[in-house]
Amino acid sequence: MAIPWLQLRQRLINFYPPFLGAAIHSRRLDDLTFQVEMPLTWLNRNVFGSHFGGSLYAMCDPWFALILLDALGGDYIVWDKAASIQFIQPGRGRVKAIFHIPPETVAEIRLAAQTHSKVEPSFTVDVLGADGRVVARVEKLLYVRKKR
Repeated sequence: MAIPWLQLRQRLINFYPPFLGAAIHSRRLDDLTFQVEMPLTWLNRNVFGSHFGGSLYAMCDPWFALILLDALGGDYIVWDKAASIQFIQPGRGRVKAIFHIPPETVAEIRLAAQTHSKVEPSFTVDVLGADGRVVARVEKLLYVRKKR
């Protein structure tokens, strides 16, 4: 169950300037899942008339870290360590991505962080076009450790 400041953060994050400027909108589906969408607008369109790659990445940037931070609680440090994006085809309309970390994965990460000094889990998400085809694939490498 999310703590109150995390619930407030979820409501306010859609007003974060990079998200607001690119028309990125998120909604929490459950404690371990977010859906993020972005329409194609003149503010996030590139010279080819498709989604600007930076906006596609921006819509994917914080979600795995935020989900894990919330799920693990305040006794853990969660950082983004690395990321990569592969552009599969041009995005020419509303795009969306669903970010989910299964509860058993959270439990494995928690145990590994308690047992070792750190753990570096990797997550992948597909950005889908309105037709359901993959527009981009993003891989995120996180850094997790228990606070000292």
